Amino acid sequence: MTPTEELQFDWRRGGAAAAGLIATLILLGMVFLVAVSNHARDSALESERHAYDVNLLTRSVDATLVRAEAALGNYVLDEDERVTGNIYYSQWRLAGEEINQLDRLVASDPEQSRRVDDLEKIYQLRSGQFATAARAVAAKQGTLAINLYYQASRSPTGPALQAKLGEIAQSERSALEARIAQTQFFSAEADRLTDYLSWLGVLAGIGGIILGAIAVQALRQNALARREAESEYERSLALEEAVADRTRELSLANEALKTEAIERQSAEAQLRQVQKMEAVGQLTGGIAHDFNNMLAVVVGGIDLARRRLNGPRREVMLHLNNAMEGATRAAALTRRLLSFARSEPLLPERVDSSSLVAGMSDLLDRTLGERISVDTNLDPHAWATFVDPHQLENAILNLAVNARDAMDGTGQLTIETTNVSLGANAVGDIRAGDYVRVSVSDTGAGMPADVIERAFEPFFTTKPVGKGTGLGLSQIFGFAHQSGGEVGIESKVGKGTTVSIYLPRTEAQATVRLHPAMQRGEAEARVPGARILLVEDDPRVRAATVGALEDLDYEPVACSSGVEAIALFDAESFDLVISDVVMPEMTGPELIRILKARRPDIAVMFVTGYVGEGESDDLVGHELLRKPFTVGALAGAIVRALDRDFSESPRSGGAAAAG
Repeated sequence: MTPTEELQFDWRRGGAAAAGLIATLILLGMVFLVAVSNHARDSALESERHAYDVNLLTRSVDATLVRAEAALGNYVLDEDERVTGNIYYSQWRLAGEEINQLDRLVASDPEQSRRVDDLEKIYQLRSGQFATAARAVAAKQGTLAINLYYQASRSPTGPALQAKLGEIAQSERSALEARIAQTQFFSAEADRLTDYLSWLGVLAGIGGIILGAIAVQALRQNALARREAESEYERSLALEEAVADRTRELSLANEALKTEAIERQSAEAQLRQVQKMEAVGQLTGGIAHDFNNMLAVVVGGIDLARRRLNGPRREVMLHLNNAMEGATRAAALTRRLLSFARSEPLLPERVDSSSLVAGMSDLLDRTLGERISVDTNLDPHAWATFVDPHQLENAILNLAVNARDAMDGTGQLTIETTNVSLGANAVGDIRAGDYVRVSVSDTGAGMPADVIERAFEPFFTTKPVGKGTGLGLSQIFGFAHQSGGEVGIESKVGKGTTVSIYLPRTEAQATVRLHPAMQRGEAEARVPGARILLVEDDPRVRAATVGALEDLDYEPVACSSGVEAIALFDAESFDLVISDVVMPEMTGPELIRILKARRPDIAVMFVTGYVGEGESDDLVGHELLRKPFTVGALAGAIVRALDRDFSESPRSGGAAAAG
């Protein structure tokens, strides 16, 4: 072989080798590109599956939240904790677990992870709103629970949850579309590379066959992936349709719930009105009955006394005394009604309940008789209370008398004082705090449950006719509530009854006193010659009071209004001003403020038949006499009113001259 042929052969051999090498490199490159394409396609398919999983999980969270909200609505209506309550709690916890699963699923995507964190925060807010309604249902507060559920269902957190779930799903759908496009791209590239490999099959048949087989396998996998993608897409559409149907059902249920709540509120309002009118009718009937009886005594006594004015004095005085007794009983009934209505003016001061009960021992012994054994169990460290001591004494005395009657005049009566700390609504409507409990226990017949339920109703009594008005416990109830406390009854038929008055603990040190609500004695002291300005709008009361003042050797000047009183006050000198509290155009306190501005040292006394809320502050520091009153009570009140002023400053006028 010539050098030229060898050189040509070497060139051919080198060219073939180079061509083979190039073909091999091309084949390897094609194989590498196919492998890269397959890996990219597999990654794209995995991303598609991940997107489908996220979308399915968001729809599952939405459906679970919807089921939990529907279960809570049913729970609010039927208050069945075992069924609807458990469904609500389990569904709500399942929603929380699904949100945690969603968080783990999108942990590799910072943006989606941030959205899931926002979703979890909204879920926690929504959970707090629904938990408040669920607790109200568990506490059997039906109306409050419905209102709370309605407010929670109208809360913006619900739409916010759905919006955030939609945002997460939309992001995944956008990513899914991009990944599908990527999958299609790499599939097309794999097809193109497969064609190239088929062209190279002539030069590398075995390599071409292998590459062809790989391409066929890639096509099959791509078709399978497409079928799986289409199947998942159909499943997502079916799920969306199911969620939409469930949402429509929930909307209809919510509308039905709203309609039922409105109907229930209307029925409750009608029931409250019926109960209110029944209570008013019972109270009015009881008041009319008792007052008619008392007025019959008063009118009959006065009429008989008038008919026998020229007869024996003893018989006239008998009828007048009967009329006075009837009027006194009517005044006592009025005071009881005011106490029951919490309109009786209290005269609170710092009271040691144990000392007060200990000081009542003689009074209780005289009132209850020798056959009642009275034991006291008084806590020496009982907390102080800020109450009206006279009202508290009356309450304890009323309870003792009721206990005596329950024991038929023979038995054991126990009075106990104890410090207690109570939670809210532990006894009746009491507020949480520290209280002093004053308990009166007897060994009587006890009370059945139906009697206990009505014990505080006005004019309700189990005593025989003529033995009680049915206002004793009502008065105690009004006094306790007006003092910021509560009353409780514990009783068993045949074993006795315990009535406890709960009075709030106080840290007050100063004593606050206006005036005893009723005069306890009929003092006959006189300050003869004192000039008194009487302001009373009722002409009959004014005439009677003027007559009483003249009988007491005073010099009264009467008028019917505040304007007349100011004119008389400016024209003449007076030692005392007696004014009604409630008058047209100008009230008594308003008049006294004007007169005090002109003469600060003038003595003042108020007379009234009713003191409502908000007037007590205007009466502080002045004498107060309640209508109806006797001449003796009027005399004592005048002496105390003048004595107050004398203790503050000297006076010039009729009283000073007489003194």
